[in-house]
Amino acid sequence: MMGKDVTTGTGDDVQADILAIHEQWSTAIVSNDAERIGRFMADDWVIVSYSGITSKEQFLSIIQSGELTHSTFDRVNDARVRTYGDTAVLTARLTNTAHYRGRQFDADEWTTDVFVRRNGRWLCVLSHITAAATP
Repeated sequence: MMGKDVTTGTGDDVQADILAIHEQWSTAIVSNDAERIGRFMADDWVIVSYSGITSKEQFLSIIQSGELTHSTFDRVNDARVRTYGDTAVLTARLTNTAHYRGRQFDADEWTTDVFVRRNGRWLCVLSHITAAATP
């Protein structure tokens, strides 16, 4: 489903649309193009991680500065998608390799992304990540 610009969807199509959007967003993250990444996020998007809450503006400015880059960003299991009207929640396990201020970080994380349909487009309003337990 990559390459498909998914902006609408109803019924059973919503799950496929959200999965396609997430795949496109993952590809954008590896592109390290802040403008492209930002197209998947609502203006009020935030990410919650072990270090607290980061706004869209803060996140994208770190990417634009080159301080944060990603070389991989992969979903490693089947994602769970649930819809509630114009809200969809995606939960999945991801692995990624990031470089922050010259230091490499390999992550294995669970993510929950909350998407809201606004003006016929699905945009992420919240991302929450937590480290996956290692066996």
